[in-house]
Amino acid sequence: MCATSWSFKRLKKPTKQFSNLYDPPSPSQPLLSKPYPSPPSEESQPDPAEPDSTQYLQITYNYGPRPFKDLPFVIIFAIFVLSTFAFGIFAVFNRNPNSSLVSSYVYDSNSTSCVKSSSSLAASPSFSRVLYYDFFSYYYNSHLGSSQVVKDLIWTLVITVILSVPFALLLLLLLKRYTKQIVYASLPFFVVIPIFFNVYWFVACTVSSSCSDAFPLVYRILVLVLVFLIIGIIVWIIVVNWHRIELTVKIIGVASEALWWNLGLFVVLPLLTLGLVVYFAPIVVFLVYSRLNGKIVPRESSGEYSCVWKQDSWVPAYYALAIVTMLWSATVMLEAQIYVISGTIAQWYFSKEDSAPRRSIRSSVRNAFGPSSGTVCLSGLLICVVRVVRAVVDSATQENVPGIVNLVLRCCVNVLLSAIDFLNKFTINFAAITGEAYCSSARMTYELLKRNLLSAVFVETVSTRILAGITFIFSAIYAIVVCAILNAVSDLGADSYFVAVLAWVILIVVLGFFVHVLDNVIDTIYICYAIDRDKGEVCKQEVHEVYVHLPISRNHRSSAAIRTIGTSPSTCCNNGDGFQDGTNPRLLISSFLSASHLFQFPTSGSLYFLTYISTTPHMNFHL
Repeated sequence: MCATSWSFKRLKKPTKQFSNLYDPPSPSQPLLSKPYPSPPSEESQPDPAEPDSTQYLQITYNYGPRPFKDLPFVIIFAIFVLSTFAFGIFAVFNRNPNSSLVSSYVYDSNSTSCVKSSSSLAASPSFSRVLYYDFFSYYYNSHLGSSQVVKDLIWTLVITVILSVPFALLLLLLLKRYTKQIVYASLPFFVVIPIFFNVYWFVACTVSSSCSDAFPLVYRILVLVLVFLIIGIIVWIIVVNWHRIELTVKIIGVASEALWWNLGLFVVLPLLTLGLVVYFAPIVVFLVYSRLNGKIVPRESSGEYSCVWKQDSWVPAYYALAIVTMLWSATVMLEAQIYVISGTIAQWYFSKEDSAPRRSIRSSVRNAFGPSSGTVCLSGLLICVVRVVRAVVDSATQENVPGIVNLVLRCCVNVLLSAIDFLNKFTINFAAITGEAYCSSARMTYELLKRNLLSAVFVETVSTRILAGITFIFSAIYAIVVCAILNAVSDLGADSYFVAVLAWVILIVVLGFFVHVLDNVIDTIYICYAIDRDKGEVCKQEVHEVYVHLPISRNHRSSAAIRTIGTSPSTCCNNGDGFQDGTNPRLLISSFLSASHLFQFPTSGSLYFLTYISTTPHMNFHL
């Protein structure tokens, strides 16, 4: 069983060269039978500044009690949340009930203030409410109620929400058992469905007189050609990445198998999202009521006075505080979900074959909102800052602000954001496995992947694109079926397309959430596979058989013969044979290959080294 207690041990052995330097001589040997040993030189002493290559050899899932990490960020996040709720409650009780009655106030020159007008004191509010109610009733009865669009829309959306869960489970089961068939059967639809919709709208708009009059033929042809060009780009992407399709199929199959053993995630993760919505509800109410904090004051314009509404000076600051808190809370919940996924999948990976550990999801949730809550808050803060800054940069780019200074600033910001993305990659996954702090997890993840010739920025992007395409196809087929059923059983006419599009949006959102979970499963298994390679163990043989083919970079096609050097076909936690002095040969090979990769040693030298150690008699071991 791979699930052992987690620890970091420096595996140091006393070398035979200095094991008996100052031991007293035995009685059977004369005092001068050995030459006087020279003291160890400075070159033989390890440099304390250099990281020990065997420092992290015992990384595995931490089942024991975890200490609290990154506590300052939990405190800062709690201050933001408590301040938002405290000022929000104050805004509710301190609101001005006359905020909507500005038109009922007139300027009084005697008191130099605004007072209520006696003529509009009672008529104005009731009249506005009645007018709004009459307008809404007229619009509903004339446009929505008579055609029953709302009724059909509600029923369609409710049925779609109910069916979305079985659809997601069915898709997971199909990807688990028939991964290759599903992927290869979906690839033609990546081209067929866009072509179908492109030709369909062109013909429908040409036949319809109203559409053809509003949209001239020249513009229709331009849009048709543009869409076909986009379809051509999709075809080109498929052709370029064709050699990675088979690897993608295996990766999706392994991830689907892992997710199938942990179906409880599809209950916990939506509940966490629902909890976030419930948490946001009072903040939205506070934002609405904060607008009602102020007073009606006179304003002079062209020598005449009028009454206007003036908000309190603290309201804009509260808006900024509440929005920042909501954004940070959203990213914290996103990182917490990734933490729960990673912790659950890691426990499955390091458990026995064909079994899932008990209460793995519960322990992951407890760790995410307990000892590792500071790590989750810090990761969420970084993600929030990156997305906000990137949105600002994108908006500035769309405005086409001239100047070399703006161009240099955008380049620097993009480099900084890319560096943060690089730092954050796999960090929360590693923290969920080990319980380490954020900075330690980032550093140790990078060193773990570097030692094992694995990429810190690349797992397999084709799998994400294919999964997104599969969800699009499933949703599009469902929307076509919904539209056909609505046209057959109702008289909605053109409104059936609107209802079908909304059903398509709901289903693709649900299936998109499924793809998000599966992507995080792939990343977590990647880290677990790296931990296995680092220890020379194989906890999940089927995972090693797939992930060993991953390239170390985007432009590198790995060889199975070289990439399998660091793995062992032995069972979990069985390190196989080694040297007579206890040295693990796989670690020696991994270190040599890491050095040859970093310093660009010739490939022939690496192969010569492997040939030498495999043919030398005193170095016989099982690879």
